[in-house]
Amino acid sequence: MSEMNEYTPDLFELIDEEGNKKQFELIDVAEIEGEQYFAMLPAVEDDDFLNSDCELVILKSVEEDGEEILASIDDDDEFETVSRFFMERLQEALEE
Repeated sequence: MSEMNEYTPDLFELIDEEGNKKQFELIDVAEIEGEQYFAMLPAVEDDDFLNSDCELVILKSVEEDGEEILASIDDDDEFETVSRFFMERLQEALEE
């Protein structure tokens, strides 16, 4: 198989507030109004990906204790703006 046909996703292991670890695939990154945001999908861990939940997860890069972490967006207006941005970019990519 040609190397050009191989796909290696950018995977991140995230830990939720309860300490559970889950793999996510990075779909897009954008800087909006001076802040950096990441759009991710839960990583597919088996061949049944067509039946898996593909909800887009959007996280914000924040500094906590001198370390960069990815955090949920608590402000509803900020989340709406950022999610609209990513959904429009994904729609454009799918149309190409």
